Amino acid sequence: MTDITPTNGIFELPALPYKALDGVISETTLSFHHGKHLKAYVDNLNKLLPGSGLEGLALTEIVKRSQGGLFNNAGQVLNHAMYFEQFGSANHEPVGRIKELIDKTFGSFNKFKAEFEQKGATLFGSGWVWLSLNADGNLVITQQKNAENPVTDGLRPLLTFDVWEHAYYLDYQNRRADYLAALWQIVDWKVVEARL
Repeated sequence: MTDITPTNGIFELPALPYKALDGVISETTLSFHHGKHLKAYVDNLNKLLPGSGLEGLALTEIVKRSQGGLFNNAGQVLNHAMYFEQFGSANHEPVGRIKELIDKTFGSFNKFKAEFEQKGATLFGSGWVWLSLNADGNLVITQQKNAENPVTDGLRPLLTFDVWEHAYYLDYQNRRADYLAALWQIVDWKVVEARL
């Protein structure tokens, strides 16, 4: 998993390598989701870190060790960084080891997608659906509420879909299931596999 470390004690807003994503996520949604929501989490994290005893740590360590507002903002920065990093315009089918693990665990890519989408669609309220690797080397799908991240449960997060309304409402309104189904068109599986 790619981790983020602060520069001179300050976390920076991760840059986006795209303006829109193949008709799946619009430029307008990205400007609000990345430019406003994620920016606010980064700014709040930087305000809350001084005096916390966690200054200078990598983001994953802050998420593992923090609570309250610091945890919420650090978790949202980590979650969103992983979310935006995993999208692109190529490699939309799993390859290599991640493909083997998906087939072994779920039977097929289509069965995996169906279970992942179902978990995302049925998460009540706001949060995230994750594909992670557990300590035994097996894949698991989890629902995480609000700012939670699988690292706090000892898992290695590989893939996530954001199911907070701000991630999809401008493009899909209340059609969360349509949004989840569309995201497969833009997942870069080489990024996901590199997180193994």
